[in-house]
Amino acid sequence: MPQKSQSRQSRSTTRAGKEQQYEVRMEQCIAGSPFSNLERLQNFSLYTPRQDLTNFLLRYEIFKRVLGVQGSIIECGVLRGSGLMAWAQFSAILEPTNHQRRVVGFDTFSGFPKLSKQDRSSESDQARPGGLAANSYDHLQECIELYDMNRFVGHVPKVELVRGDATRTIPAYVKDNPQLIVSLLYLDFDIYRPTLAALKHFVPRMPKGAVIAFDELNLKDWRGESIAVLETLKLREYRIERCSFGSVMSFAQIE
Repeated sequence: MPQKSQSRQSRSTTRAGKEQQYEVRMEQCIAGSPFSNLERLQNFSLYTPRQDLTNFLLRYEIFKRVLGVQGSIIECGVLRGSGLMAWAQFSAILEPTNHQRRVVGFDTFSGFPKLSKQDRSSESDQARPGGLAANSYDHLQECIELYDMNRFVGHVPKVELVRGDATRTIPAYVKDNPQLIVSLLYLDFDIYRPTLAALKHFVPRMPKGAVIAFDELNLKDWRGESIAVLETLKLREYRIERCSFGSVMSFAQIE
């Protein structure tokens, strides 16, 4: 998942040595901060890297596209949860009484399962079984509980985590939730098979105005995502857009 803080520990074709030096200095700056943890978060712009602020703003721009569209938000690839909870916070702020909008995140929380042949040419050194593992499930559940304490209609669940291999958990989730309508599908699995499963099961549940967002489309580091998209979607029927201030994130609104 290049261009995100969670993956800057790994080699990416878009990284520079200067960025690595910045990370070391920022770690030292945060460790030496005179502020409490909560004060650091309240002053997050002091410490948050430009790339992560950019991704947060990109998600905000995408969320605005579906604000008036019925349906839940599906995030495919949760990792440490910053993207998942960004959608949840936008919903809590911009549509505080919309209890129908669920935010559902799918992830193994133990890294990639076995990769397919479509992923073998990916250039990231994390493109391997077990790559990008993040044992964040339990901590995210605690964060979700705290999030519910600080929003309207907090007694109605909004955020849901689905743990396991998405090629199995996605069809099972759809079977268990036949009412599911999807307003936003965010593809960040990085690899071929789970991306294919997401497209197969969720796109038919997306109405006009819904958005399919891509984190790695047209990217050498993670070729499997693009291959799955090319095999599933007729690209000539979609206008794939990007924000002028963004890097790799792109999206298509269903018309």
